Amino acid sequence: MSDITLIKFLAKYAGISRRGADAAIRDARVLIDGAVVLRPETRVGASSRVELDGKVITANEGAQVYIMLNKPVNYTCSAGDEHAEHLAVELIDVPQRIFSAGRLDRDSEGLVIFSDDGDFINRLAHPRYGVEKLYHVSTNRPLEAEHLEAMCRGLRDRDGDIRALEVKCIGTKLYSFLLNEGKKREIRRLVKACGRDVVRLIRVRQGKLELGTLPPGKWRYLTPEEVVLAQENVEK
Repeated sequence: MSDITLIKFLAKYAGISRRGADAAIRDARVLIDGAVVLRPETRVGASSRVELDGKVITANEGAQVYIMLNKPVNYTCSAGDEHAEHLAVELIDVPQRIFSAGRLDRDSEGLVIFSDDGDFINRLAHPRYGVEKLYHVSTNRPLEAEHLEAMCRGLRDRDGDIRALEVKCIGTKLYSFLLNEGKKREIRRLVKACGRDVVRLIRVRQGKLELGTLPPGKWRYLTPEEVVLAQENVEK
């Protein structure tokens, strides 16, 4: 293992997000060689002994898994939600503790990427990297040309400003939405602001990863080539 920062080490090998790693460090839950470390940028070397909550974190280069799921409706994207009837992660049968790269709301379906590699998840999900996501959206009534233009210029509702990068009509009451921010329920809010309702919402692409023909409720491992592809053109 090459010399890396503590926050990256935890995100990569402890199966937690960078935000979670940062919080753990600042809460004095992390030790390097027996000493509490409070700086996320502290360097971790090949011989360093890192502990999180009393557990030694090993830099096992082969431990990471990378998974694509076609999430059905009525499943919640959360590592744990006591109010959720079904969790998307429960559809995936692996021994590792895995996390999703962003979320789809309970009523939406389609592509969700999971991994135990926190750094990989962060690069796909964090808004700073601007990873594009493509959705196919059915509405209850047709959207007019001026609606498509307005959604790309930007709209405002009671929860703030919302905007799509691109919206195209691809069928009868069927549209493709391209986003790179992923604000909460952003597409549903955009459609509602135009006086329409979303009937069905499917994420079909995230970055360069495409859902393809994977059936609803099924999952598969990403190929090594897809793992590399997923991180291409992502800001370092």
